[in-house]
Amino acid sequence: MHKTQYPIISKGGYEMKLYQNGVILTMNAAGERAGSMAVEGERIVRVGDEEELAKEFPHAKKVDLRGRTVMPGFIEGHVHLLNYAYSLTKIDCAPLKSIEEMIEAGRKYIRERQVPAGKWVQGRGWNQIFFAEKRNPTTADLDAISTEHPIVFTRVCEHMVVANSMALSMAGITKETENPEGGEIEHDENGNLTGLLKETARYLIYRMIPDKSVEEIKEMLVNAISIASSLGLTTMHTDDFETFSDKDWRKVMRAYRELEQEDRLNMRIREQCLLPQIDRLKEFIKEEILERHDTSMVQAGPLKLLTDGSLGGRSAFLRAPYSDAPDTCGIAVFTKDELNELVTTAHEAKMGVVCHAIGDGAMEMCMDAFLKAQEKRPDPDARFGIIHLQITQPDILKRFKEQNVIAYMEPVCLNSDLHIAESRVGAERLPSTYNYRTLCDMNVMYTMSSDCPVDSLNPFDSLFVGVNRCDYSGYPEGGWMPEQKLTVEQMLRGFTINGAYASFEENLKGSLEEGKLADFVILSQDPTRCDPMKLRDIAVEETVLGGRTVYRKK
Repeated sequence: MHKTQYPIISKGGYEMKLYQNGVILTMNAAGERAGSMAVEGERIVRVGDEEELAKEFPHAKKVDLRGRTVMPGFIEGHVHLLNYAYSLTKIDCAPLKSIEEMIEAGRKYIRERQVPAGKWVQGRGWNQIFFAEKRNPTTADLDAISTEHPIVFTRVCEHMVVANSMALSMAGITKETENPEGGEIEHDENGNLTGLLKETARYLIYRMIPDKSVEEIKEMLVNAISIASSLGLTTMHTDDFETFSDKDWRKVMRAYRELEQEDRLNMRIREQCLLPQIDRLKEFIKEEILERHDTSMVQAGPLKLLTDGSLGGRSAFLRAPYSDAPDTCGIAVFTKDELNELVTTAHEAKMGVVCHAIGDGAMEMCMDAFLKAQEKRPDPDARFGIIHLQITQPDILKRFKEQNVIAYMEPVCLNSDLHIAESRVGAERLPSTYNYRTLCDMNVMYTMSSDCPVDSLNPFDSLFVGVNRCDYSGYPEGGWMPEQKLTVEQMLRGFTINGAYASFEENLKGSLEEGKLADFVILSQDPTRCDPMKLRDIAVEETVLGGRTVYRKK
């Protein structure tokens, strides 16, 4: 990402506030705790001893924390905010425990909302792992919901969809339709369509769904951001450009900027720009990166690339075949030459690059592409990143350190993935999966993320899974691969100062220190002193963005 920092302009006229009678987790380099914090306008004026600050600022408005804990606002390392906002309008399949329940949920949605025939019905979040039938849904299952509505349900990973007959027909998909590059149209043993579409094949369906206007996008974002604020988030690194079939990045950036101009944007947005075609990337660089429209609220960049799929959908690109599907290694979305060209083009424009890579095969391609780009324009502080990094063989771990690549960790994914990892990769490769603690011990720079709406947006769900290495129910007792448990402090650094580092903003936010932005949260209790099994019980009681309260628990 471009390293020229935006100016921070104080609007003035703010009353100084002195937060006291609580615990201040500064998240500074020394990990210090303090008793009081002075804030004026959008900046932190001082952090330190309560008595000393009370004497220094005798006229400041006193804010009694009543023993509660203050820490920097959470920085979400990788999320799909607009997709999450859109998902709130769809059928939520995540809680469903069977395909029969999914069918009934679809019928109920149509019945209660009186959806006219011919109108699209969408759902998201299904996971066959948790279905009683232990299989993927099919066209026949969705036809049981309705044959008078085009229906598409997206898997929890967002890398696979299932469509009914009407939707397939509208998209012109038949059993003779060829796979698009980087995608798969699944067939059964008889050569008939199953209704499952993987990776780029999803867009054959998505392109048929009506797009949203800028105003519709804005209202969806305001709703989703209000939820995010209630969870303590103050910055989101978000991938939004291909949420809708038009893939109109101008519309997305316009929506965010108009919300900022209207003073309705209560979240700092760092757009991870999904631009997988070289022509679109060059166009974006010309209009956005070279012009630099960045503000303290909205920034464009880095380039985001999806280089493989998901482990659950068996589309993550592995070096060796899947243990439970030995005929496939998954899907590499790009050839090596395509990936190298995209990464180098962005790097030469000082745009920055982060890549979704789950399999070891995909990560190897990314690391090679980063090296190629550095040969063209050496930059010791490029801050390339890899998102998800689930199948990390020892040589891949070593390259994170050697190449100074940021690891965008996602511990919360283990809530579901710990149930399938061994079946997908086998016992021999299992020790080389989800090696978060190993990366921390190697002093690799890392951030924390949720990939929402794939997994929970709540940072305390992430803390619970990352610290305990178990699912939400507490399974397995003692933790899954417990040697990879993270400490609460490691998790919090990933969600704060390290998240700021990822966007070259570690001197502006991410810790509670003099002169930094007053982005912070007030918590019901101190997560560093909490029973690890009760981390999900911690409540966000107030969220402050630039000195302004954007959420207060009622």
